[in-house]
Formats: sequence, C-alpha cells, structure tokens
Amino acid sequence: MVPPNVVPPAPAAPLTVQESRLSLPLAPGRPPLAQEFLEQSGFDVLVAEFTAATAAAGSLAELAATASAHGRALWETAVARAQGSWTGGTLDPVDDRPLYWARTSMSARLRRLESPHVVAGAQRQGLLHLLDRASRGLGDVAWPPGVATRVQVSGFDTFSLDESLRHSNPSGAAALQLHGRTFETPDGPVAVRAVVLPVSWSAFDQGVVEEAFRPVLVPGPDRASLITTISQTARGRMDVEAWAANARGGSPDNDREQLFGAVSRPSHGAQPFDSPDWIATTLPHEAMVAAGTGPWPVVLRRGVVEWPAGTFPDPTALRTVPDPTPGSTAAAGTGGDYLSNESMYRSNRLRHGLHAWDVPGGHLHVSALQYPQAPDALTDAEFERDRRAVVEQTVALVLAAARAVTRGRGQASPSER
Repeated sequence: MVPPNVVPPAPAAPLTVQESRLSLPLAPGRPPLAQEFLEQSGFDVLVAEFTAATAAAGSLAELAATASAHGRALWETAVARAQGSWTGGTLDPVDDRPLYWARTSMSARLRRLESPHVVAGAQRQGLLHLLDRASRGLGDVAWPPGVATRVQVSGFDTFSLDESLRHSNPSGAAALQLHGRTFETPDGPVAVRAVVLPVSWSAFDQGVVEEAFRPVLVPGPDRASLITTISQTARGRMDVEAWAANARGGSPDNDREQLFGAVSRPSHGAQPFDSPDWIATTLPHEAMVAAGTGPWPVVLRRGVVEWPAGTFPDPTALRTVPDPTPGSTAAAGTGGDYLSNESMYRSNRLRHGLHAWDVPGGHLHVSALQYPQAPDALTDAEFERDRRAVVEQTVALVLAAARAVTRGRGQASPSER
C-alpha cells in the first residue's frame, strides 16, 4: 500500500515500434542487430553509462540533466567518430547506424525506467524529448568566430527497417561528416552545422524541424547564410528539388504510422498566415549542377503532382506537370510526399514566416546505397566505399552551394520577397 500523501511512480511506458526492433537479429542464431552495432562501434559503453546514470539519479532534475548530457555526449561522440577523432570500435567510422541504435537503446531504457522521481507520464515524455533532441544535434548554436558563410543542414535517421534492419542513410552519414567543421574553399571559409532528423510523422507534428532551423533563421548573430535539408532518393542520382509541396501521404514512418493531407502547423514559432501549397527552392542550383561533382549526375528536379485550380479533391483530376500552375492544390512535390519533402517544406515555410528572404533554402536528395550481397552481412568493403562516395559528393554539393552564396550568387529571388 502506498503511504498517504506519497505519489506513486509512473509505471513504465510500453516500447515504441522502433524500440521493439532492438531485440531483433539480422539472421537466426545471431544476437540482436542493435547489440552487434553497439559492440562493433564501441557505443555499448555509452548506453551502459546512460543506464547506470539514470538508475542512480536522485531527483527529477538530475534525471533531466542526465538525459540532456548523455544525449549530447552521444551526438558529440558520433560526430567525433565519423570525423576520425574518436576511434572506438571496429566498424567503419562513416557508418551512421550506431547513432540510431544507441539513441533507440537509450530511449527504451528511459521509457522503461521505474523511478520514484517520475510520477507522471508527461515527465517521462519530457525526459525522452530532452534525450532525443540532444542526441540529434539540436541545441545551442555555436558558429566559429570570423566565418561569414554559415550553412545549416539536416540529414535523416535510417529508415525502411521492416524491409531490412541493416539499412543505413547516407544523408545522416553526411550530416555527421559536416557538423562543426570549417572548410577552407577558394572563396573563403565555410562553417557548417548539422542535425539528424527522425523518420517520424509525430515528431514532425511536434515541430522538430522548426526546432532545428529556427535558431539560425531568426535575426541576430546566429543567422545562417544558407539552409538545406538532405535525404536519400533512388540509386545513382543527386537531385536539387525545385518544389516542396504542402502535402503528406508517403510511406509509413519508422513507427509504421502513415498520414495523409496537408502539412501540419506547429503551435509555436513564426509561420505564414496561410501555408502555401508550394514553396520553390532558392538554393543556387545552377552552381551546384555546374560544380562537376561525381560520381552521380546532379540535376534540378522538376515535376509535381497537383489538383488544378478548383478541382480538389477529385481523384480523377490529379495530374503531373513540370511546375505548379496558378491556384493548384498540392499533392506531391518534386521530391514526393514523404518526410523528405516535408523537411524542405517546414524549414522553408519557417524561413518565409521569419522573413529570412536573404537566406537561400531548399532540399538535396542523394543517392541510395548498394548493400552487401550477403543478406546477413552488416557491412563489407564495397558497401563502405559506396557510402563514402555518396557522402563525399554530398559534402561537395553543400560546399558548392556555400561558395555560390559567398560569391553573391545565392541570394533569394526577388519574386520571393
């Protein structure tokens, strides 16, 4: 019996779909895939330290500090590992998957934690939020002093895990390569910051994209020179997306949720009074195409799906056209109707809402990967070379865009003002 005036601890919460995959092996007779990634990267130590710290926390405030600190440490270690200054484990340092599986392991432990200091479900959700955002690179902006050209990018977690648990996401790997670096270019230094977004409709509804980009779009010393979201597309192509659509209806996310309709509006932060159906890229796409990066071709991708003016929601009226026509209702942007399209739409809708017309913005879709032929192989040399090639071209395209901005060719178009 609970003594009078003592609030019992909140019961452990059920695991999410993503967290339930932690126990799944890649092949029968193998340990869970998450365990393999953690041990081969050395991130099992980070998860163990987090587990011990949450168990030892003496107050809710200490739990909150633990969630933030260990989330931030996971992000910083993932970046350091990707860039070669942290050498734990034997797995290819460019591999983005240990970050995902370590974060998911930590969130599962926090979700199942039974603590006398957590007495309400909202408190647990707050702790999970702190862990998640810190482990994705969201937080204080810290540009190096004296660098005028500053670029904020986002990548994504791995996804399509029901198809294969071993999936990697080169956009997330590129984000880890880019974050916190200052690149010397013929047009001057370029500083880059990055975050890794979740493949989650509900997280997007909660405003994670806006949380990531608002600090670098508001007026002030932390304003970026350019923003771009990045995600994975089909094999063998690199696309600068011409249009983002106010539409969602793509594949299920990492929690098997699928949503249709218009892009939701966050409850906080500046937004246009009416969310536009279409937002055009203002990235310096001509410079990106002309930069001569390889090995894959780079194009400005056109072609949207729309309801012509006055026809929504008649399913027979849907059509594909190169560019949106006046008064049309969006069904899919040039990059589709999944979270990649929505990351471009949300970040640039926020850019419009904050009147950041001087900050070019858009989306870059990068080539998918070719996985090892053996279906039970986590990695092999050819796969690692392929991922490095995608990541290196992605970095080169981001720098090509930044150089164009530095040279004054990346300004927002007058039509957008």
